[in-house]
Amino acid sequence: MKLAFFEIEGWEEAMIRKSFPGADVFITKDKITSLCLPVTKDFEILSVFVDSRIDKKVLDCFPNLKFITTRSTGYDHIDTAECKKRRIAVAYVPGYGDNTVAEFAFGLILNLTRKIYHGIDQIKETGSFSLTGLRGTDLKGKTIGIIGTGRIGKEMVKIANGFGMNVIAYDPVPDKKFAKEYSLAYVTFEELLKTSDILSLHTPHNEKTHHLINSKNIRIVKKGAYLVNTARGAIVETEALVNALQEGILAGVGLDVLEEEGESKDEVFYLREAHPKEQELRTMLENHILMKMPNVLITPHNAFNSQEALERILHMTIENIRNFIVRKPFHTVK
Repeated sequence: MKLAFFEIEGWEEAMIRKSFPGADVFITKDKITSLCLPVTKDFEILSVFVDSRIDKKVLDCFPNLKFITTRSTGYDHIDTAECKKRRIAVAYVPGYGDNTVAEFAFGLILNLTRKIYHGIDQIKETGSFSLTGLRGTDLKGKTIGIIGTGRIGKEMVKIANGFGMNVIAYDPVPDKKFAKEYSLAYVTFEELLKTSDILSLHTPHNEKTHHLINSKNIRIVKKGAYLVNTARGAIVETEALVNALQEGILAGVGLDVLEEEGESKDEVFYLREAHPKEQELRTMLENHILMKMPNVLITPHNAFNSQEALERILHMTIENIRNFIVRKPFHTVK
């Protein structure tokens, strides 16, 4: 088997080569897209990360390809329908960062409710130890509404219990056994928005969850609530966030993801585009409004990024490949 690993940082190489002794293994830090292809194209197995884009054009370049495994839970950067047509198996990594992302989400929550970032920034920038404007609120006794109770959502429930919070959740498929064990109350989506002091999103992005929180339903959110999104940017309509913050519906927002995060990093992107899409441009500008708001914390899609989580990703990716080779069940996209 000829294997190729893309978007490798370097520390993983020794583990990869040790795991596949005698195999023909290609390793690079480069991503793979239709505009960024390797010289060698006879690989049978590809391992990629989230900045690669495996579409029809890319697949056309790899005639021997049999298996793609992404080192991530999400796989929307891979055209799975086209892979299915070509009988190319696709695998992903479930559950590598359950506690990792939940811990980060609570980091954002604590930063918002206790103004930790602002206190640190004030001392670094001005040297002032004044407490003016830094009064926060307790988490104990507050209601946290968790949207999505998969692996990460469940970790959020456990942590919230540790803080003595009242925990409610919305999920189309509630886990009643888990709810009973961890004193979790499932409620309707509308009730969750109306009663939560803190909203935390942990649902995948798909057609049903696109703009799950939007300009209409954000108006029923409990006034003064905080919203944290460490899932996917497009679950929340950006315009709705901007308006809710400006109107005082939301007291603050913590975002590890933005609706158009790739494009919003650099306005030069639009100078290269002949006809930028109006909505994308508008969203980019709204993201920049968010960036400048004092009650908004934005981090660069970093919630998953702990050493332990990345090691779990690599271990599971290696197992995915090994299981594919020997035709054992593994974490395939259905």
